[in-house]
Amino acid sequence: MPLLGAHVSAAGGLRAAVERASVLGCEAMQLFTHNPLQWQGKSPSPAGIDAFRRAILGSGVKKVTAHASYLINLAADDYVRKHSIDAVIREIELCYQLGVDSVVLHPGSSKGGSRSEALSNLACALEEIIDRTIDKNVVILLETMAGQGDILGSSIGELESVFEAMSWNKRLGVCADLCHIFGAGTDIRSEDGYLRFVSSLERHFGLERVGCWHLSDNKGALGSNIDRHEHIGQGSIGIIPFGMLVSDERFADTPAILETPKEGVGDAGNLALLRKLAGAE
Repeated sequence: MPLLGAHVSAAGGLRAAVERASVLGCEAMQLFTHNPLQWQGKSPSPAGIDAFRRAILGSGVKKVTAHASYLINLAADDYVRKHSIDAVIREIELCYQLGVDSVVLHPGSSKGGSRSEALSNLACALEEIIDRTIDKNVVILLETMAGQGDILGSSIGELESVFEAMSWNKRLGVCADLCHIFGAGTDIRSEDGYLRFVSSLERHFGLERVGCWHLSDNKGALGSNIDRHEHIGQGSIGIIPFGMLVSDERFADTPAILETPKEGVGDAGNLALLRKLAGAE
């Protein structure tokens, strides 16, 4: 089964995020290294970085991924582009110090302009980021999106075009979000639907490029382009693809991160359900 975990809060410090993940019994975790609605947060001290690394070593967490700021839009062609490039570079440099080997990144938005030009901007920006962090082996995971408005990445074809433009750079991967791909129109509600989607990932990217899964049901309908997260099995997707994923040995070492609501059954309830589906409880 994948390495099950959750997106945990870093309120109180990065070490506190590890403690929250440990309480949940997470094998993987995702966190924001700073406020996702700010361009640049306060950098942790050397002591804080050391405390985080020690906490990970003393926990059951095997893999950690960071999630980049929501403000970042590498597909832009104005001042936002420069701020975005700098923000991703800072994120990668911090991840490297923390021992975090991947960062999830939204592909960005065309802001009403040409999607092809926006995708080209994205690829060029990623090339610059990788060139400027050549000695930092942190993988950038482009997240599949639900397709709201001008947001890029709602189709595998769009993401594949970025990989091709970057000559399949080894530091580029995919974060497959089940809530988002359902909202974008991929029907994964049956076993066949799940298998077709995974086969598509394999054909277009290779499964070794899938560096993370995001797990959440969707309150919206298939193809609605709605990104409204719901507890596992309580939305329009249902339970089948989640059960298929947590039993899929092809992703045995891949983080599968909950992004479900914190209220109600919360992370503990959703993780318990996923472990039951995997036969672990």
